[in-house]
Order: sequence, then structure tokens, then C-alpha cells
Amino acid sequence: MSAKSVHKVFVYGTLKKGEPNHQWFTKTAGAHHKFLYNAQTIEQFPLIIATQFNIPFLLHAPGKGHHVQGEVYEVDNQVLADLDILEDHPRFYIREEYEVLNLGNNVTDKVWIYMMKTFKPELLNQTFFKSYSNNGDHGLKYVERYLRDPSANHKNQLFGE
Repeated sequence: MSAKSVHKVFVYGTLKKGEPNHQWFTKTAGAHHKFLYNAQTIEQFPLIIATQFNIPFLLHAPGKGHHVQGEVYEVDNQVLADLDILEDHPRFYIREEYEVLNLGNNVTDKVWIYMMKTFKPELLNQTFFKSYSNNGDHGLKYVERYLRDPSANHKNQLFGE
């Protein structure tokens, strides 16, 4: 595999191991993904759980929130393209490179992170989480896409559309 076809992606929500969207790493047969290490963001960001679907969102508000914990994966172009579809990049989440700290060896690394850059300011009044688990004691179970009412517009709660 050429160096250009390998990317590092930091995931903090439903894409982590054991979470509802982890299967997106294997959506395309023959595509490459590999768990590398547990990490946390160098900068602090607000990680919230919002909308009637209890979706975890990382908001681009550097300096607020926590050093968010997650997992770093090595992925090929196909997996990255599949994740872009899930995250609706660049219309919904924006994928950009940020520094994370490898919690195994305390070395920093530059990785892709999906983050909401445009959002209602009142979202910053929500509870901020350091890490996400669908089974967390917050009690906010993620509602998978196939279970959602297709007429519900959860983006309205985030952007005011």
C-alpha cells in the first residue's frame, strides 16, 4: 500500500470499537482499516450528545470542553471515502487535521478528525463529555439511522435550518 493511500483518523463517538457505527470501517469489502492506538486531542473541544437521536458531536470551539478521548485508525482511501459519506463531509462535519496524543507512548500525531465548525451557539451550553460510550451512564442511547423518522430534521436543532 502506498503512503498516499493511508490515512490516520481519530474517532470519538459511534465509530469506536463496540459502538453502533463501527461497522462503517468494513462497509466496503477489501478496504483497509487497522486500529492503531487510544488517543486524546491536544486541544480541548466540547463533545456533546444532542438532538432527539442522541448523536455525539465534536464542536469546533477550541479551548472549551475537554481533551477528548478516542481511537486512531489507519484507513485506506476507500474507508476514508465511506467515513466521509457517514459524516456528510464537507456539508455537515468538516474533516481536518489536528494533533492528538497517543496515550500508549505520549507521542503526538497528526490525524483527521470530523468536527462541526458551524453550529448554534447554545449548543455550548450542553454537558461536555471527555469520552463517549453509547452505554455510558448519561443514559442517552444513539438512535441508528434506519430507526429514525425520515421526516425529522435534526439538523435544524444544530444549525437553525
